[in-house]
Amino acid sequence: MLLPMPETVVPPTPLPPPPPTPDTFERVATQLGPAGVLGVAWAVLPPLGSIALFRWMNTIGEWLRGHDGQGVSMYIAGFAVLAGAGLLPTYATAVLGGWAFGFAVGFPAAMAGFLAASLIGHVIARFVAMPRVQAMIETRPKWLAVRDALVGGSALKTLGIITLVRLPPNSPFALTNMVLTSVRVPLWTYVLGTLVGMAPRTGAVVYVATQLRDMVATEAAGAAKPRWMIITGSVLAVVVMVVIGSIANKALKRFTQPRAGTTGGRTDGPG
Repeated sequence: MLLPMPETVVPPTPLPPPPPTPDTFERVATQLGPAGVLGVAWAVLPPLGSIALFRWMNTIGEWLRGHDGQGVSMYIAGFAVLAGAGLLPTYATAVLGGWAFGFAVGFPAAMAGFLAASLIGHVIARFVAMPRVQAMIETRPKWLAVRDALVGGSALKTLGIITLVRLPPNSPFALTNMVLTSVRVPLWTYVLGTLVGMAPRTGAVVYVATQLRDMVATEAAGAAKPRWMIITGSVLAVVVMVVIGSIANKALKRFTQPRAGTTGGRTDGPG
């Protein structure tokens, strides 16, 4: 008598994983919470603040000059608070430094304002944005790759990337503070990269503002200094700033591209 052959049990075909939920604006905004509000504010408020500052530039510049040495201290303090809180863009406050004090005083004063403003922005972003942004990064492989490109290698590489991020003239100061703080770059590289990266464009902006102020002053006094010399110097400064920004963007792209042998944006060793 033949016994029936046992039936072959075919394991069920596993279901494919569900597609990732798309990052809609509403979903990202909900996950970011206060960090999203801060990001929007820091994107919108600086341009509006610059309109007001340029409107009253001459009045504010004369008022600062009228306070002698105290005017420089008040400029640095105002720069630190307003730029650090994301209310004014750095290019407008740098213009004010050149317009009020000239290059010799305005440039170091602007750099001191940058230093203090970056620390204020760091503190604000650390408490408002960092926890939410970190949680979002951990669930998104592409975001992780960007984070790892920034902080996953050596300290020197991180310093180089921060410097390149700060170099272009269109780099948003407040938003960059939030991003760098949220991915937990070391504070010393954050500060040093900010100062080194922002020095060239700050110097160019302060120089242009000084040239324009001299043009107005010489015309008002009937002086004979040729206008074309001032205009040419200002144009060259702007061109240099744009060229430096373009070079920085290209270098940054090469710096953050995954190399052969990387997985998910993580390098095999220090960069």
